[in-house]
Amino acid sequence: MGRLFIVTIAYMTMVVFSVATNIIPLNGHTTGEISNSYTVLFSPAGYVYIIQVFVYLILAYWIYLLWKNRHSEHHMTSIQAAYFVASSVFNILWIYLWHYEYFTWSIAIIILMLLSLIGLYFTYPASHRSWDGRSPISIYLAWESIVAFMNIAFLFTHNHWSFLGLSDPLWAVITLTFGTAIALHIRFHYDDILFSIVYIWVFIGIAFKNGFEELLVTAAALFLSGVLVVGIIFIKKQKLPE
Repeated sequence: MGRLFIVTIAYMTMVVFSVATNIIPLNGHTTGEISNSYTVLFSPAGYVYIIQVFVYLILAYWIYLLWKNRHSEHHMTSIQAAYFVASSVFNILWIYLWHYEYFTWSIAIIILMLLSLIGLYFTYPASHRSWDGRSPISIYLAWESIVAFMNIAFLFTHNHWSFLGLSDPLWAVITLTFGTAIALHIRFHYDDILFSIVYIWVFIGIAFKNGFEELLVTAAALFLSGVLVVGIIFIKKQKLPE
């Protein structure tokens, strides 16, 4: 029960801090104002960010089920609690660094957050796709991995970097392709549909935002969304370990 209490407090602190910084300026800016201060091609239309509310609600339901089933065989282990608490702390620290424009350090922290979530994700057997198991973490991990991609793109735009001399649209397409490869890998090896669905939602939002102004990025985002849909429908499921 002690570990669930700590997980609950970590979750509530993370959500309150995240919501507050989206409403009340921290260092003179809300999270959205900083994100909108530069044009980043690998970023979706505003409506896409509603998924963050959905993610927090799903995590709340996940914690509720953990409390409900705390005496069952699906109780939370100490290592799972440690991974989740670490990811929550890193999430809060990332928001703080982001608001104070320590963008390079914020990338390092968000990578640590992703590693914590990846560690938590793999503590669950591939067959444990219930809402008190891997499914909420899959959605959370997918969303935060996309946020990491957006943050890296923002850092390059903020510093006017042009790695290898490639154009911004081409780098956006490369990032979209890399994200698709990750989602397909998760779909094939772990029979995880939810991870791909999050990427499809964001990719369509990227296409919607770029529209006719960046046809290369829009076409790539729509095409790769289709690839992920095909992957969800036709990729042969692996035999999952129990």
